[in-house]
Parts: sequence; C-alpha cells; structure tokens
Amino acid sequence: MRRLPPLSTLRAFDAVARLGSVTRAAEDLGRTHGAVSKQLRALQEHLGAPLFDKAGTGLALNARGRTLAASVGEALDRLASAYDAACADVRAPAVHVACSATFAMRWLAPHLAAFSRSHPDVRVRLSMTSAREIRHEDADLLIAWDLRSYPPAAIRLADVNFGPVAAPAYPLERSGAVVRAPCRIVHDFTSSAWDDWRARSGLTIEAERELSFPHTHLCLEVALAGLGVALIERRLIGQELDDGRLTAPFGFTVFEDGLMAVPTARRPLSRSAAAFLDWLAVELAASRSDV
Repeated sequence: MRRLPPLSTLRAFDAVARLGSVTRAAEDLGRTHGAVSKQLRALQEHLGAPLFDKAGTGLALNARGRTLAASVGEALDRLASAYDAACADVRAPAVHVACSATFAMRWLAPHLAAFSRSHPDVRVRLSMTSAREIRHEDADLLIAWDLRSYPPAAIRLADVNFGPVAAPAYPLERSGAVVRAPCRIVHDFTSSAWDDWRARSGLTIEAERELSFPHTHLCLEVALAGLGVALIERRLIGQELDDGRLTAPFGFTVFEDGLMAVPTARRPLSRSAAAFLDWLAVELAASRSDV
C-alpha cells in the first residue's frame, strides 16, 4: 500500500518549489493564494515537518524540501507524460469492424499491415460475428457475404468465389454434371451455399453422407483432414491451394451478392471508417480469386 499525501498537495508543493513563490505558484495552477498556502500547510502537517524556510518575503526549500522536490517533480513529469500518451491513444482515429472469425484470421488480419502503413494513425478494432447470429457490437462496419438480405445502406466491396475443395487424394468422381463423393461438408447456417453453387456452376455433388459444422474454419479443417468436400471462398484458402494441401478440381464460381460492408453504428460513417472501406475494396480487388 502506497503511503502518500493527497496529489493536490504535491502539485502545490511542486509549483512553489519550482517558482519560489506562493503567488506565482497560484497563478501557474490557476488557484488562489490562500488555496495554495492551505495545500502547503496540509502537506507539511501530513509529513510532520517543514519543507521551506523563510527567505525575505518568499520561501526557500530546506534540505528536506529539496530532496522531496526532486522526486516529486520527476514523478509528476512521468505521470503527465503517461496521461498524455493515454489521451492520445483514446483520441486517435479508430474504426471498429465486425466480421466472421474465419475472414478475420485468414484474410483481414494478414492484410492489416498494409492498411497500417497507409494510415498509421488509425487504430483498427475487430469483433467476431457469425452467420448464425449476425451481430455488430456497435461496430462502424459489418463485413459479411452470408447475409440473406442487405439493408439499403450496404456497400458492395468485391466478388466472392466459392468452389468445392478437398484433400488431394479425396475421391471425387464426375459423370457429366454430377460429382459423386463419400461425404459433403455443410455449414450449419449457410447450407444454401451449396444450392447457390449448383445453380451457378451447373454441377451437382451427390454425397453418401453429410457432416455439418457451425463455423467455416471447422469445415475447412475437416476438408484438410481428408474427411469430405467443403465449399469454401477462394481468398480463405490461397495458401492451402498454393502448397497443394487442398485441390479445387471444379474451379471457383462467382456468387452474385458478393462481399458486403454494412455501416452499423448510429453515428455517421467517420473519415477513418470511409478510409478503411476504400482501402478494403482496393485490397480485395488486388487479391481477387482466379475463377
């Protein structure tokens, strides 16, 4: 437990020690002469010993006062610097983005360094949401491609490109427009994606059984383990395709709705959020899928 006098008495003491006068200290602190004198008396009573000697019409630090003044001045300087840093952090431009955990981990987070380089003063905060329960946690922007209907304020950012993917040795047999597989992996809350893919690609995957999971990253991990064929967006699996851990034998198909940004905060879209949206659209275009 720290044994300290009230901070206000230390501030008054520091001002008088620096300026050598209660009158000048009061002006510096924006207080009255009487208030500063009262704080000095309170500090010396708390200590039980004087810190100043009379010097003409003013005050001069005694030996005890000089020792204390050096430490108090240094401590107040450090406290002021720390508080200034905290204020700067709180008041820095920021953008709060809600998106799926899979998109955040597999695409957005690895690309954020590029945004930081071009906007070093803007802090980005991420919140996770899912297709089961689209929530925005009072974010500035909600980023999603699994919304069934978009509000009028939704902003289209980029195409999304979905395709069936599986481990290299996984058995997929195609006969015309029908592909047979032992197991199809389904997302619990976006199972209609398979229907959308079939309508757009002209292919049907017939499976002996299905495995269902509540998150895209679980669907992906099961496909990587060789347990089935999953429908995944191209941007989320670039590394796995490049290093051969996944194959996409039927390519990728553009889904009409695309990736959308929905402004969700009650306040108008900030300049930081608008800058993030502009950057996101450019970055997504630069990394768009081959279809």
